[in-house]
Amino acid sequence: QVQLVESGGGLVQAGGSLRLSCAASGRTFSSYTMGWFRQAPGKERKFVVAISWNGGSTYYADSVKGRFTISRDNAKSTVYLQMNSLKPEDTAVYYCAGRLGVVTTTPTLYDYWGHGTQVTVSS
Repeated sequence: QVQLVESGGGLVQAGGSLRLSCAASGRTFSSYTMGWFRQAPGKERKFVVAISWNGGSTYYADSVKGRFTISRDNAKSTVYLQMNSLKPEDTAVYYCAGRLGVVTTTPTLYDYWGHGTQVTVSS
């Protein structure tokens, strides 16, 4: 069992930056592919980025390529999402998720989810 807790969300102006963190409990964090998803009001949850268990493989949604960077520290059981050049359309609740297996963009294939952290980008 893995429990995930996101932090670092907030209100930022367009063009600004935020760094999200997702802290995991459990001894097997280093075995998990970790992903970030986001959900805007009235919309479905969408894939943002994912990273393999050892950080050797990452995959980004086109909408965030070049602006967002995912990283992980297995010693701290934490995955990070550095978000730069934020846009109003990035406004959403951001969720981290974990799964055993390869990187995937499909949310239903992730077994563990955090409760989310709100990111609001003002224009």
